[in-house]
Amino acid sequence: MSIAVSFEDLTFTYRATEKPALENIRGHLEEGQWVALMGQSGAGKSTLCCCLNGLVPRFFRGDYQGRVMVKGQEVARRTVAEMSRTVGIVFQDFEAQLFSTNVELEMAFGPENQNLPRAEIGRRIERYLRLVGLENLRRREPATLSGGQKQRLAIGSVLALEPEILVLDEPTTDLDPRGREEVLALAANLRKGGRTILVVDHEPETAIDADAVWLLREGRVVAEGAPSTILTDLPLLESCGIKPPPPLELFQSLGWPGKPLTPDAAVELMKREGLKGREGAPSSSQPVHPDTRDVVLKTEGLRYAYPSYPVEALRGIDLSIRRGEFVAILGQNGSGKTTLAKHFNGLLRPTSGTVWLEGKPTPAYTHGDMARRVGYVFQNPDHQIFARTVHDEVGFGLKMLGASPKIISDRVAEALSVVELRGYEQKVPFALTKGERQRVAVASVLAVQPHVLILDEPTTGLDYGQQRRTMEMLKRLNGQGHTIIIITHSMWVAAEYAERTIAIKDGQVLLDGPTRLVFQEEGLLAEASLRIPSLVQLSNRLGCRSLTLRGLTEELRERAR
Repeated sequence: MSIAVSFEDLTFTYRATEKPALENIRGHLEEGQWVALMGQSGAGKSTLCCCLNGLVPRFFRGDYQGRVMVKGQEVARRTVAEMSRTVGIVFQDFEAQLFSTNVELEMAFGPENQNLPRAEIGRRIERYLRLVGLENLRRREPATLSGGQKQRLAIGSVLALEPEILVLDEPTTDLDPRGREEVLALAANLRKGGRTILVVDHEPETAIDADAVWLLREGRVVAEGAPSTILTDLPLLESCGIKPPPPLELFQSLGWPGKPLTPDAAVELMKREGLKGREGAPSSSQPVHPDTRDVVLKTEGLRYAYPSYPVEALRGIDLSIRRGEFVAILGQNGSGKTTLAKHFNGLLRPTSGTVWLEGKPTPAYTHGDMARRVGYVFQNPDHQIFARTVHDEVGFGLKMLGASPKIISDRVAEALSVVELRGYEQKVPFALTKGERQRVAVASVLAVQPHVLILDEPTTGLDYGQQRRTMEMLKRLNGQGHTIIIITHSMWVAAEYAERTIAIKDGQVLLDGPTRLVFQEEGLLAEASLRIPSLVQLSNRLGCRSLTLRGLTEELRERAR
């Protein structure tokens, strides 16, 4: 098989930095191969992607050594425009590559710039809108789409170029579980059609069906090989900040033989080896006690339709959230999750129905009163960060509320301590990593000391270690009495941290209850494009109740006695 991409002693150091982002990269991708590129944030994954189409070194300047060959062309000697005909990239920051006034025009932009015939442009628009599930949204402005829909659009606009080599830099961060599976299935189909695929992701499930896995650490390729080899080496995965496949982690924690990567493989191994486990539905005999805590948020008959879009985003939502709860809101892209959450702090006002906050309808509060009671961290922290220093960013809300300099200083120090960013006061927020910017956004809300904290996709774009640290921080805040509401597509996050889960479908509540009971309803969740985590799938198959590795390990050990 011929070589599609080769890296020959590639080293690159960004201008004004000393440490190389990439160092002595060697290797190649064969034509029609699917390679999964993995590693913690800052390992050099995105830089390597940008080397494939000339953005490095033509746009991102620095010291560039070695060479990258793509289909026989030396990339550094070609323009980005020339390389775009061969290499298509979906960026990690997918919103940065959307700029047209509607979905259809966004899809047409690339083919138009390649001077393709009008009929061919139309064919590609139709084909790839359908592939990414946006055929019914062709007239929508990209800015009005949900985060997941924007990500689908970015992927579709690159697919419409029909590049021979497709590079997807974390292409599923904002997609619901079904959307994630569809994108990965699409990558697999493109590979069958002869396309070469490079996918960057933090999730091990992404790499299971790849032809090869490359692990990056501090700018170096530290391992490459078949998924069955790389993904079963737990010390190696840990050293690269990658979440271990849960079935494998369970077997290792129990000392069982075998290295299963999927729930099906785990159950098959248990049967074959005679390990202690039985298939069956999880017990639902555990009583659900009535919650006597005060209601802090309540909606009655909540409906909302965006003025520029005729379909109702919310269609009669009735729910109550109690003080001190940790709630996860789940649902497919465009189901209404963010729209619902924006009613909780008055960012949106109902078309009809009522939202109550601490016993009063939300219109009864001033903006300042709402900010003191309900804090909101946006899906993209860059949408709410603007100050020149971290100190000014975190203290801005208090300043607008008229707090004294002494109170602002004390509260900023306290909030930065909570998010583990003490010492960052004079740093520029936009120079920080995505995980650090996320924590700055959280700190800016915490400084006002709200009763309720809402976070829209708090773990998106973060590596496994950053996700864990973010969620442990929220767990601590919840333990201190804050009501925590998260909107997430990360099902393992909901399983491990939320005491209650609300699943939304088409603007209505599909399921609402204790997370364990909601996660038993695999069929109903699938209707909302949701798929429970592999560890919970295994727990359900074995008739267990636990949602965490530790809990499931203890349950299975108890059975073995």
